[in-house]
Amino acid sequence: MDPQHLADEPAPREGFLPVEGATLYSRDIGQGPPVIVLHGGPGFDHNYLLPDLDRLADAFRLIYYDQRGRGKSTWNVPPAPVSLQSEMDDLERVREHFQLEQAAVLGHSWGGLLAMEYAIRHPERVSRLILLNTCPASDDDFALFERQLAVRDPEDAERMRVLDSDPRMAEGDLDTRAAYYRLYYQPTLRPPELLDRLISHLQVGWTKESVLTARATTRRLFPETVKMPGYNLLPALARLRVPTLILHGDYDFIPLPCVTHIAEAIPGARLVVVRDCGHYSYLERPDAVRQALDEFFQAA
Repeated sequence: MDPQHLADEPAPREGFLPVEGATLYSRDIGQGPPVIVLHGGPGFDHNYLLPDLDRLADAFRLIYYDQRGRGKSTWNVPPAPVSLQSEMDDLERVREHFQLEQAAVLGHSWGGLLAMEYAIRHPERVSRLILLNTCPASDDDFALFERQLAVRDPEDAERMRVLDSDPRMAEGDLDTRAAYYRLYYQPTLRPPELLDRLISHLQVGWTKESVLTARATTRRLFPETVKMPGYNLLPALARLRVPTLILHGDYDFIPLPCVTHIAEAIPGARLVVVRDCGHYSYLERPDAVRQALDEFFQAA
């Protein structure tokens, strides 16, 4: 990224907002149409999106927050109460806190699933829906994703198995975590320098304690969404009337049919497949992402 561009960016406005049973960290930057940003993981925080997604702050007001039990939102959060419903309630509270009648909602990866769930529940609050390298929307498509994950270099798969079973992984050791995710994301982020940057950003601000809190928290979320038999957002998405942009990489490790099903379900959804791009399009192809967003906001 151009250092001069970073120097010209406005300073972010950081803070904390109370929600039932927790406190959420928020980061607000830029001016223009408000965009609430939902990070992925679900065991990560917003830091891996920075500073690259901040390129949009010259034209949009970006409102990031760390989801409950992750990043700077781990304070006073026992894992047990975290659920899909608490995620939806937190997102609604973020909207209310910033006094937004409506906002665009941008979800990356797991954040895409949260964005879809929120748009289905509160379509009147969502001005635009942006799904960036989104998580699948059904248990069947998530199973397809897992089958594709299984088809990887056998040596890397064995290294990942060893790391995952290492006692240090269970203890939240940051170096072991970084080594595991380097192997996990290598097939879907090929430029070595960008992979290095991603892994570095995934570590920002984390401690063993926060890793364990996030792990325990997010372990509850998959069983009531994409790992729950019969989970399927596609019929509800077919009733959605929110302008929708779906951006996906042509070598994203989430199979293209998973997002095609979403694009076909949402009336009028625009699907853009970014060439020579994996799961981190904002990092790998920022100009293509920016162009797609500009055209989307101008047309909608």
